[in-house]
Amino acid sequence: MTEKTGNLLNKINDPSDLRKLQINELPEVCKDLREFLINELSCNPGHFGASLGVVELTVALHYVYNTPYDLLVWDVGHQAYSHKILTGRRDLFCTNRKFKGISGFPRPSESIYDSFGTGHASTSISAALGMATAVSLKGEKERKVIAIIGDGAMTGGLAFEGLNNAEVHNSNILIILNDNNMSIDPATGGISNYLLKISKSKPYNKLKQDIWDGLGKLNGFGPRARRLVQKTQRAMKSVLLKNSNLFESLGIRYFGPVDGHNVTYLTEVLRDLQNIPGPKILHVITVKGKGFKQAEINQTIFHAPGKFDKITGEILNTKNPSITPPKFQYVFGETLVELALKNDKIVGVTPAMPSGSSLDIMMKEMPERAFDVGIAEEHAVTFSAGMAIQGLTPFCVVYSTFLQRSYDQIIHDVAIQNLNVVFCIDRAGVVGHDGATHQGVFDIAYLRSIPNMTVSAPMDAVDLRNLMYTAQLPDKGPFSIRYPRGHINCMDWKKPFKEITVGKGRIISEGNDLAILSIGTIGQEAKKAVKDLQNKGFSVAHYDMRFIKPLDKNLLNDILKKFDKIITVEDGVLQGGFGSAILEFINENNFKNNIVRLGIPDYFLEQGEQKEQMELCGIDEKGIYHAAEKLMKSKL
Repeated sequence: MTEKTGNLLNKINDPSDLRKLQINELPEVCKDLREFLINELSCNPGHFGASLGVVELTVALHYVYNTPYDLLVWDVGHQAYSHKILTGRRDLFCTNRKFKGISGFPRPSESIYDSFGTGHASTSISAALGMATAVSLKGEKERKVIAIIGDGAMTGGLAFEGLNNAEVHNSNILIILNDNNMSIDPATGGISNYLLKISKSKPYNKLKQDIWDGLGKLNGFGPRARRLVQKTQRAMKSVLLKNSNLFESLGIRYFGPVDGHNVTYLTEVLRDLQNIPGPKILHVITVKGKGFKQAEINQTIFHAPGKFDKITGEILNTKNPSITPPKFQYVFGETLVELALKNDKIVGVTPAMPSGSSLDIMMKEMPERAFDVGIAEEHAVTFSAGMAIQGLTPFCVVYSTFLQRSYDQIIHDVAIQNLNVVFCIDRAGVVGHDGATHQGVFDIAYLRSIPNMTVSAPMDAVDLRNLMYTAQLPDKGPFSIRYPRGHINCMDWKKPFKEITVGKGRIISEGNDLAILSIGTIGQEAKKAVKDLQNKGFSVAHYDMRFIKPLDKNLLNDILKKFDKIITVEDGVLQGGFGSAILEFINENNFKNNIVRLGIPDYFLEQGEQKEQMELCGIDEKGIYHAAEKLMKSKL
């Protein structure tokens, strides 16, 4: 912790301490919490804007509900920092997202207050509904279950599946819709416009407030009066909003919108809602980045800004952009526009990550050909398939960890029909501080089993551009290109396009004692290890295979005939990955080579620096060096 926290926050070691306070002391707790977050996250980077936006909501929830007996489910989880601080992790918060520290997301193994692990969007309603059903079956009638979901996450199909099922179970669940019109980038789509219409309807909000104030507390009325109020509200919404209420049409009682930064009023509302049975939704209006001016103004940048000056808001970029190579995502964004100018069939698609993936470059240059479909990865893939079957060439850019959510669509809607959808898989490999829920280490294994799918990985930025160019050429079918989070390794990357023969690898360096086969940018670590080995007198060859599927069979035959000892290196899971593909080839062709596979072991990688995660898995320069040295010294 960088600075001493406020007096009240220092006294709160768990929510039971918070509940000892008077209600008029809660604004002071919120002030302390916000100052703590600003102080800490300015020097220990994390998810900033979302955390500031729910300070009052978090305090009100823990003040009203008997946590951890009552269960809170935080959707996505990057909005749960205040929750962590109030639930016994204030003094550990300096380790947030660090190696062997606390996670940046809720984790049941970390705290009994984290009732469900959440790192991906749109899961909270289904999880909370299942939990509420279990609570009911166990006869725990007084136990409450609350899901807190952002308006961006509400665009996900899973959220709608949960909403649709809520009335069937009639579970005593409260869904809190945290509406700030943002996810990471501004929220998009019909649900966002619908919520905005509700929140901005002055006649509806004024009349609703007048009724609320006039009636006083809801629990002061009998069942007949409640039914009358509910009927009146439903009719009022239909007339003043000129359409029926989406949530109430699904059998979920709707309340709101209410001010999400008035902690006293939120507390009163939550207390009232405790006494209303069945599924219900409270629509809360918040401001992402609330309490820090620069974060309120630049909400996308301050979602996770890195280190910043807590007084001026200046982002403290330690790298000089004039001499620092760009990130892989930027190379993708610039290259896509360059290709789209040459090929009018190219379109871009992303599920709610235009700035994170750099598709925003295309959105600015040719907005009619770039589409943000919201947090809806399944829809993004099938939407792309629909365009592809009509002759367009969609580049569907998705983070590796999120692409796995659309696995059925990749198989059923793209691969079976052999459609030319280009999957640009960002954040592939180890991702660093986001930890287990965001590691992009499974895509090689889950894509290489799909017929018709080309699975590729460039070793550098020039290869990324050339693979993108190759993928949009005629008759290429489903085509995946994976690349990592982080900077490329050169400034001179804008080379003329060249077609890469699909299924063709290349030799990086010659050798006689041992061969290292790498796939993707982890080949840069292998390249450095080979240089170290050669400096020690070892003769080591290095091959960049470029494609996991199809494999370069001719090159592999040559390698396996020449070298008895071979190491495969990948920044993906070992089970079913690149090394497994090599072993399958060896077995099928009756080779007897001695193979060592380096990659991600069979456990979930926790948070930390990327270099720490690579070292842990033995796929950094040092790990590859030692594996090669050990293999060369071993006897067959």
